[in-house]
Amino acid sequence: MRLTVLGSSASYADAGRACAGYLVRCGSTSVLFDCGNGVIANLSRVLEPTALDAVFITHEHIDHFADIYALQAALRYAPSGPAPSLPLYVPVGLFAKMGAVLGTTGRAELAEAFDVHEIEEGVPLHVGALTVAAYRVDHVEPTYALCAMCDGSRLVYTSDTRAGAAARAASAGAGLLVADATLPDEYAGRSAHMTATEAGQLAHDCGARSLVLTHLWPSVDRVKALADAARAFGGPVTVAQELEEISIGEEE
Repeated sequence: MRLTVLGSSASYADAGRACAGYLVRCGSTSVLFDCGNGVIANLSRVLEPTALDAVFITHEHIDHFADIYALQAALRYAPSGPAPSLPLYVPVGLFAKMGAVLGTTGRAELAEAFDVHEIEEGVPLHVGALTVAAYRVDHVEPTYALCAMCDGSRLVYTSDTRAGAAARAASAGAGLLVADATLPDEYAGRSAHMTATEAGQLAHDCGARSLVLTHLWPSVDRVKALADAARAFGGPVTVAQELEEISIGEEE
């Protein structure tokens, strides 16, 4: 299984970055976890967007789905003609909210581009060689962490979440943990996100083999975040970088 970081910024992207987006591949299967602003441009550098097998959106904050409209255009106006509808997994009610900002034609094209399914917690979904399961975490209601499994490897992407029981339950058994590290220490507890220290503690508590910090505000010192997480975790830590690829079987 391979992870390619397409966007690592929270809320807004600083220079050279994008907001939340992660390409997960196993064999010939390619799945996108979140589709924030700037993600499709980065995706296009490593994979033709029409080659995706499915997209999962974790929650309703726009930095996690803004580029769904760009993906719609890539699918509807592909060089060889409109691509088949792409499976899109979203929390209940989110697809209607996506369409609310569009006119009648735009909503119709959005519906044609995607085969929409509402996420059911804990129900394994088989997408080609990948199995994906979603678990509630503590952010806006509902928000889902996503667990991808392939060939014995287990990747958990926490999405946005506070530290606590829900994040620990969702992350259990992770080999690679891709964790929210939005907040600098001085903002700890003031928003429904984790600090790098909390992300490191989560990786320690769930027994992860390695940790990737992601969803960082541009104002966060990434070098300090790495050091803080490493102290709390005691295992290998990296900070997500756009277009970085991690081969998960090898890192485990």
